[in-house]
Amino acid sequence: MYKIKTYNQISIKGLERFARQTYEVGSDIGHPDAFLIRSQKLQGMDLPPSLLAVARAGAGVNNVPVAEYGKRGIVVFNTPGANANAVKELVMAGMLLATRDILGGLAYVQSLTAMTDAGEMSALLEKEKSRFAGGEIKGKTLGIVGLGAIGSLVADMALAMGMKVVGFDPALSIDAAWRLSSDVQRMENLSMLLSRSDYVSLHVPAMDATRHLINAEALASIRTGAVLLNFARESIVDSAAVLASLNAGKLGRYVCDFPEPALLGHKRVIAMPHIGASTEESEENCAVMAANQLMDYLENGNITNSVNFPAVSMSRTPGTSRITFSNDNVAGVLGHVLSVLADSKVNVIDMMNKSRGDLAFNIIDVESRPDDAVAAAIAAVEHVIRVRVI
Repeated sequence: MYKIKTYNQISIKGLERFARQTYEVGSDIGHPDAFLIRSQKLQGMDLPPSLLAVARAGAGVNNVPVAEYGKRGIVVFNTPGANANAVKELVMAGMLLATRDILGGLAYVQSLTAMTDAGEMSALLEKEKSRFAGGEIKGKTLGIVGLGAIGSLVADMALAMGMKVVGFDPALSIDAAWRLSSDVQRMENLSMLLSRSDYVSLHVPAMDATRHLINAEALASIRTGAVLLNFARESIVDSAAVLASLNAGKLGRYVCDFPEPALLGHKRVIAMPHIGASTEESEENCAVMAANQLMDYLENGNITNSVNFPAVSMSRTPGTSRITFSNDNVAGVLGHVLSVLADSKVNVIDMMNKSRGDLAFNIIDVESRPDDAVAAAIAAVEHVIRVRVI
C-alpha cells in the first residue's frame, strides 16, 4: 500500500482520487512514499528515507528545495495550468479596478450611511459620480511577460475584450507557442514591450533569472501612465523601484497579489491578499492534477509536470515488471545498468531514457520481476541515485 502524507488543506476532490484499497492518505502518515502539499515550506525539513515524490497542488514551487530533492532522487511535481483560469479572471478584475475608480465609488457610497432619503441620495450620487469616472480597456494595448498557461489565457481574454496584445517570453516552449493566438504580436525584448503597453501583466516563474525583472532600469522604459499587474510572484518586482516610479508620475498604477508594508496606503497601489488561485474550482483542479501525477509515478514510474526531472511516460506491457532509476546525467550509466541486467539473465522488453539538466530518468520493462540482488546491483552502479522495482 502506498502512503501519502498531506500538508495544508487539500481539496476533497483530489483526495478522492486515491483508491482506499491501494493508498493510505492523511496528515499523520509515517514513512510516506509521497507528500501532497500546497503552501507548506519544506526547506530545512528532515525527510523520511521512504520519500519518493512531492506534489505541489499549484504552480509555484518556491516552498520546495527542488535541486536538493533532485539529488536525492525525489521527483517534485507541480500543476501548471490548473489554476490558470482563476488567475486570468483576477487579472481582468485588476485591470478594470485600475482603469475605473470602482473602489473609490464603492467607498463613497458606503460613507453615506447617515442618509435616509433615497431620492436625496440618488440626486447626490448623480452629482458626484463624475469624481469616479475612468477609462475603458477596449483599444488599449496589453503587454504580457510570460506566455505560458496563464499568459496565453490572459492574451485570449484581452483580445476578446477588444484589446491589442503584445508579448515577450524568451523561453517560450513549443506547446505554449501552439496555444498562443496568432493575434499576439511578439516583442523582441522586455524594453520594447514596456514602451508599447498601456497595461503590463507578469506571468513568469520566480527564479534567479526573473528576480527583480521589473526594476528601475525596466521601469524607465515603461509607457507613462501604464498599469503594472503582478499576479505571478513578489520577487519578480522590485517594490522600491515601483514606488519610486509611481511617485515620479511615470508608472500609473500598480496592481499586485503580494502586499508589502511599503505598498500599503499608496493611492495608486491596489494590493490583494494573494488570492490569485483562491477559487473552489482552482483548488479542486490543482488537487486532482497533483493526485493523478503522484499515482502515475508511484504505480507506473511515469513523470508528468516535474520541475526537477524530465517528462517520461511509457505504456506498460501486460505481464512485465518495471524498473525505474534516476542518475546523474553522465555518459555510460545506462550501459552499465543494462550490463547488470544481462549478467543476471534479465530480459529487457522495452525501455526509455530521458535527461534534464544534471539529472536523468530511466524506465525499463523486463520479462520477469528481478530479485532484490539485481536492484541492489543497479543501485551500486556509479552515478545511480535511486532505483525502484514496480
